[in-house]
This record gives sequence, C-alpha cells and structure tokens, in this order.
Amino acid sequence: MPEALVLVVDDERPLVSVITSHLEREGFAVLEAYDGPTAVQAAEHQRPDLILLDIGLPGLDGLEVCRQVRKFSDAYIVMLTASDDEADKVEALTSGADDYVVKPFSARELIARLQAMLRRPRTTDRDRPVPLGDLRVDLAARTVHRWGQEIALTRTEFSLLAALLARRGSVLTRRVLIDEVWGPDWFGDEQVVDVHVGHLRRKLDDPPTHPRYVRTVRGVGYALVR
Repeated sequence: MPEALVLVVDDERPLVSVITSHLEREGFAVLEAYDGPTAVQAAEHQRPDLILLDIGLPGLDGLEVCRQVRKFSDAYIVMLTASDDEADKVEALTSGADDYVVKPFSARELIARLQAMLRRPRTTDRDRPVPLGDLRVDLAARTVHRWGQEIALTRTEFSLLAALLARRGSVLTRRVLIDEVWGPDWFGDEQVVDVHVGHLRRKLDDPPTHPRYVRTVRGVGYALVR
C-alpha cells in the first residue's frame, strides 16, 4: 500500500503526538492541526487521504470542519468523540464523516480502522457509464450524472451505489455492504450504513417512501429499484 497522508486534528497536543507516533511507525505520513480553521486550510491545501478529526475544537468544532471539508474533499474522515451516545454518533456521520472512534481508544484499534478504510475494494473499470433510471454512473471515473449535470458524492456514497450496482437484482444486507464498502476488517455499528444511504438518497433526490433508485427491504437491507 502506498504511503497515505493523514491529517490529525485535536487540541490535545499530547494526544496528537501519541497518535502521530503510532501512525508514523505504521508507515503513514502525518500532518497535525490543533484548531478548526487550521484544519480546514490544511485539508484544502495539503489534500490528505484521511482525516482524524476531534469534535471539540477551538475556532470551529469538528462537525463544522467536517461539513466545510466535504465541500472540496472526499478524504476519509474519522471523528474522534468523547461521547458514546448514539445521537452524537449519528450527528458525526450526518456531518459527512465515514466513521467514528470513541475516546479513550486503543492505538491498535485506530490503526486497524484506518488500514481497513484504505483497503476498501474499488470498482472495476467499465468502458461506458452504467444507466440507472435517469442517472449515468461512471464506475471508472467514479462519477454520477443526471441530464449532464454531475451529482457530487463522497467516496463512501459512491462506493455504496457501486456495490448495489455490482449485484443489481439482489438484496444486500448491511453486513454485506460493510464488507464491500468499509472492508471485511471493519468493525463497529452497522447503523453507519443507514446514515450514508440516507446521504446518498438525499443527493439523488430519492425519497425512501417513493424510491426511484435505492429501496429498503425491511429487516434485510437495501437493493436497487428494478
């Protein structure tokens, strides 16, 4: 795996130092930031592959940093939170994060999650875009267009759509989608799938009550509308 650049953002400098040390031992290149505005600037100018982002930051909190970064970057974002409350986790994912880790955490667990993210399977190239209703999904370029206009998706959102396209006609459980998109080494709450499917639906203008593209199969998972 080529060296990945990780931006570590936390106002606890000793914690940042410890995380940086572990990441560098595992072969990552590391940038550090200690407040929200600096984190946004670093993400825009340095283009990290992955961002570790604390929620409680001076200047801008981590949720707002995540929202701003999502305007120009599809880097993997892992939120660091001191709360194990389900509502806080959902808020972190809703802001655009791919995953979250609750403090205190083990360095081994954190590294495993990051490595699993970077090993996510990518779709195979196709010569021509794949039609999905009025959408055109280009698996090679990882883009989605409707009537010639691109719909901006994050890596996670596109990977979910690609996984469903790869098994068109089948119902995929949340666990299968996690294996396909987050990787088989990922461990955590399967609710992460529901949150990102919700993001995908909003961007595709695809209400779950009258789905045009992605339908929910109650008690099982998700499938494409036939």
